[in-house]
Amino acid sequence: MSVYVFGHRNPDSDSIIGAIALSYLKNQVENEEYIPVKQGDISAETAFILEKFGYADKEPALKTSVAGEKVYLVDSTDKPHFQDDIDEATIVGIVDHHKLGDIITSTPLEAWIRPIGSSNTVIYEMYRCYGVDVPKEIAGMMMLAILSDTVIFKSPTCTKVDTKAVKELAQIAGIEDYKQLAMEMFIVKSAVDGASARDLNTRDYKEFNMNSTKVGIGQLEMVDITVLEPREDELLEDMKKMKEENGLHTVLILLTDIMKEGSKLLVVSDDASKIEAAFNVKLENNKAWLKGVLSRKKQVVPFVQPQF
Repeated sequence: MSVYVFGHRNPDSDSIIGAIALSYLKNQVENEEYIPVKQGDISAETAFILEKFGYADKEPALKTSVAGEKVYLVDSTDKPHFQDDIDEATIVGIVDHHKLGDIITSTPLEAWIRPIGSSNTVIYEMYRCYGVDVPKEIAGMMMLAILSDTVIFKSPTCTKVDTKAVKELAQIAGIEDYKQLAMEMFIVKSAVDGASARDLNTRDYKEFNMNSTKVGIGQLEMVDITVLEPREDELLEDMKKMKEENGLHTVLILLTDIMKEGSKLLVVSDDASKIEAAFNVKLENNKAWLKGVLSRKKQVVPFVQPQF
C-alpha cells in the first residue's frame, strides 16, 4: 500500500519540497512506495524552485481526500491544516518544526520534530541519519526551501543547524552564491501585480483553534511591502469576508518586509483589544507596525494564543 506524503493547506515551499525530499528518502530505505502530493495550488515561489532545479514537470499531484490511506505529514500537526477526512487516514509519520497541534493517531508513528527553522532541515538530518545521499536537484530545492522559511537566516527561528544545512546542501547542488539565488526567489515571491485581495491574503494562510476559538493568520513575505500600501483597505475588506465565511473570531495578516525586518499587522477581530495586548501595541485603522517580527510560529502564534 502506498504512503502519501504532504504538507498543510495553502502549501508553501517548505511543505511541497519537504514532501518531495522525504518521499525520495523513504523510497530508498522502505519497502512501501512513498508518493509526494499536495493539498492546493503551489505558489509562484515554489514554482520558481521547481523550475530552477528541473522539477517543473514533477510537481506533486493534488490530493484532497485521504480516507483509508496511509499518510506522512510534513510541516504541521494542526488538524485544520489538513484534509477534512484526515481522521480516517492512518498517519505513519510526521516531520515538523512547529508547536504540537491537535493531530491524534490511532497507531504508533515515526515523528521527527525539532525547534529549528525549517522542516527541510529536519529532513536533511534524516538523510544523514539514514546514510542516504541527497540528489543534486533535491539538495538545491531543499536549500531554497530552508532559505525561504528562515527568511535568508533573518528569522528568529533560524538556528546554526539551518545555516549549516544550507551551506552543505549548496555544495551538493553546486550553488556558489545561495543568498543571491534566494533574493531572486523572494523577488518572485513579492510579485503582486494582477493578484486579487483573496489571493494575497491566503498565499500563506493558516487557521488555528485557540481554546475553541478560530483565528486565521496569514503572512506575505516581501522584499518591499510599500507596494501594497494602496491596497491595504482592500485587503482589510477581504479579511472581513474571510472572517464571516469561516466563522472566525479574528483574522490577522502580516505584511512582512524582509529588508526592513519587520511586519505591518492588519487586524479584523471581534475583540481587537486581545491583539493589542498580545503585541503591546495600539492599532490605528486596524493596523500596527511590529518591529523585528518575521516569524508567525515564533513571534505571533505564541503571543496571540494566550489571549484566548
